[in-house]
Amino acid sequence: MDYPFSEEHRIFRKAVRRFVEEELNPHVDEWEAAGIFPKDVYRRMGELGFLGIRYDEQYGGAGADIWSTVVFCEELGRCRSRGLTMSVLVHTDMSSPYLYKYGSEALKQKFLPAMIRGEKVGAIALTEPGGGSDLAAMRTTAKKKGAYYILNGSKTFITNALNADLFFVACKTDPSAGHRGVSMLLVEKGTPGLSIQKLPKKLGMHASDTGELFFENCPVPAENLIGEENKGFYYIMQGLQNERFVSAVAFTSSAQQALEDAIRYAQERELFGKKLSEFQITRHKLAKLQTKLEAARQLLYQAARVIEAGEDATTIVSMCKAFCADVACEVADECLQIHGGYGYIEEYDIARFYRDIRLWKIGAGTTEVMYEIIAKRMGI
Repeated sequence: MDYPFSEEHRIFRKAVRRFVEEELNPHVDEWEAAGIFPKDVYRRMGELGFLGIRYDEQYGGAGADIWSTVVFCEELGRCRSRGLTMSVLVHTDMSSPYLYKYGSEALKQKFLPAMIRGEKVGAIALTEPGGGSDLAAMRTTAKKKGAYYILNGSKTFITNALNADLFFVACKTDPSAGHRGVSMLLVEKGTPGLSIQKLPKKLGMHASDTGELFFENCPVPAENLIGEENKGFYYIMQGLQNERFVSAVAFTSSAQQALEDAIRYAQERELFGKKLSEFQITRHKLAKLQTKLEAARQLLYQAARVIEAGEDATTIVSMCKAFCADVACEVADECLQIHGGYGYIEEYDIARFYRDIRLWKIGAGTTEVMYEIIAKRMGI
């Protein structure tokens, strides 16, 4: 396979695709209806070596490269439950990296191997009911008292809220210092004063368990501080780059799958004595969508090269997040239109994809925030 993918990547891709097709997709309807999927899925993925791709072998990871993560995200993105895809990525690439990059060695030894084995599930708790994308305005506080931080506040739209064992919680340890007073604590499920409430049914991403967290005088051991006190905002800004990148890779792949579904449908559906795919307007529409998806994919691959080189990827990742989300939503709309009335019923996956993909103009920073970041980097 051509660069950037090696034969090793090809073998890994085949393994992930087989897992998705044989062990995930057959159960998607059941898990979507339940609004959650079994935690055993994480344990199985741990057995297969999927949960610690770029982590050191001493913790049970594979020590692989960014392209292995790209392969994993592309293939996991082909799961027919995009909610499951999102939940797994929250564990692998949106929460555990804070522990791996900034946690103390003692904290890593205590929790990271279990996360890589899928025995402990992670969640990231940033968003608050009144905050949205404005993380500096968070109101959740943690006051140091002896050997503990006393945590108070709430978080919302938390993916893995019900399945998670470990919550990476952003909070203010110096409320008067704005974003310079933000820290991150690792909070275990079962901590006194922590309560979890499931959110009402969402538009899409149904198999992703989503909820609210409430902290009432929660005692969190001081050794559960991630990195340095009051440096959490800077960790989050770096972490969000990875979060946006992996989500863009996965859901661009999901959009490719939706387009492939639409092509098959157009080649089978007859209208006015012809296959739908024989109409020029249909062929051109499909060709334009494939062109945009290829542009999105190449933008993502360029971002991976920047990440691989250790360079600042903020601008290009922001471009990926904004552009790929727009393309995926366009694919959803146009492919549903190609399906006609059948696209509006749950029998065809395009209906679920249409609902699921809309989140990615919002999650991990809205499209508007992405363009604001890009504009500032342009000196505007």
